[in-house]
Amino acid sequence: MSVRHGVRGKNPLLRLAAVSALVAAPLITLAASGEAAQMLPPLGPCTGSCPDTWQPPHTGPFVGEDATLNVFVGGDYLVRENAAEAEGKIAILGKLDIAKGNGGAFNMGVVGVGSMVTPPNATDHVTVGSSAFMENNPAKDNPSRLFIGGTDFFVNPPTARWGNLVYGTTLTGLYDITPQGQAIQNPAAIDEFTPLRPIIEHHSACMWAQAATGTVDPSGDTVVFTGDGTSARQVFNYAGNIGTSAQAVQHIRFDNIPSGATVIVNMTGTDVSVYTDSGSGNADDPLATLRPNLMWNFPLATQVTVGGTAQWQGSIMTGQEASNTTLSNPGTNGRVYLAGNLLQQGSAGTEIHNYPFDGDLPVCGESPSPSPSPSNSESPSPSPSPSPSPSNSESPSPSPSPSPSQSTSPVPSPSPSTPHPPAPTWTPTRPPLPDTGGGDLVAPAAGAAAVLLGLGGGVIALARRARRGRHG
Repeated sequence: MSVRHGVRGKNPLLRLAAVSALVAAPLITLAASGEAAQMLPPLGPCTGSCPDTWQPPHTGPFVGEDATLNVFVGGDYLVRENAAEAEGKIAILGKLDIAKGNGGAFNMGVVGVGSMVTPPNATDHVTVGSSAFMENNPAKDNPSRLFIGGTDFFVNPPTARWGNLVYGTTLTGLYDITPQGQAIQNPAAIDEFTPLRPIIEHHSACMWAQAATGTVDPSGDTVVFTGDGTSARQVFNYAGNIGTSAQAVQHIRFDNIPSGATVIVNMTGTDVSVYTDSGSGNADDPLATLRPNLMWNFPLATQVTVGGTAQWQGSIMTGQEASNTTLSNPGTNGRVYLAGNLLQQGSAGTEIHNYPFDGDLPVCGESPSPSPSPSNSESPSPSPSPSPSPSNSESPSPSPSPSPSQSTSPVPSPSPSTPHPPAPTWTPTRPPLPDTGGGDLVAPAAGAAAVLLGLGGGVIALARRARRGRHG
């Protein structure tokens, strides 16, 4: 599969200066503007060795690397019930707290089922500003365990995909990290991501300031979003909910949307629920076609709940630092950019899959670049000295091969910037396959035809600002 190379890294001091300028700049006005631009790294489109086409969620092979953040949490990230995994590069300003109801594996960065576009090797796959905690309750037969990294068994010889877990204060519990990745305490690592929260708040407020171009009809069992058929940016403002519970879902349908248009749905309530069975990720799914340019924005909400039985299509953004977002749907296919907290849970498993947001967002006030390049200030990862003996640790969940070696709870906190040395033995593994219970999840065998997702056949004539460094 051919790949395209995205934005290259630049001086981190320049990134910091650009970010600081945005944070300090007053939001002079949130009036609608004719200007539009893609989100700049480390947010938005894929950067790195990106696939030309993004396949539906599947089990492999790996098809590219993406240095853009797929998940940003401005508060705490809690994992509960039977949540399964979160794919892509992840930054958490607060704490990571994994306490699954029945214990077992939770994959981050590299996953068992997803787009199979991973964070780049030898980088920080998960960065946590505060503590990282995996519950090890003696009353549970299968304690919660964090997996980072994995192996591509679709190539010969199998190739490891690996990266670091970086945390700010303490690390407690069980974890498996594919060598040469490490667990590293570095309180300063989160600093480059801290300015992203006001940037996300700015984007969310700016989208909410736009005049609607379409209408919303919530009557019946389907919420219908009807566009104007011509605008390059389709905006919908909806103050209601979609569905009322996991047992009372509504369908979602978009009509009269021009090919390639950016679609913004402003869900404008303060306590918003979305329960739907619409969205599968299949090649013939209209929502999957919209996904690369579809943004669900929650600018005012302090409580956001996304549930139902669907593979949710499109990216999610919340604009309130005090917000709490709960994802309990089988799959979320798109960026998750939250100013506040995230709770990921689900009785039958729930996953976040790595898919880019390529749409053009409106430009409001003064909006300097948040960061001209993805992070290259990654933590060092010296090579371990592997032992020829195989690991004898037990896998926490069904896996086609033995589990990688484990660290045990509790893990003492070393001095800042000091890595935990990798365990001396390792057997190549893939991340444990999640059990989502989602009947619409696609897992094709190796060699299945790639599905063209993205802009579609048409191209909208739209005057856009120059996009520095993006190569198509």
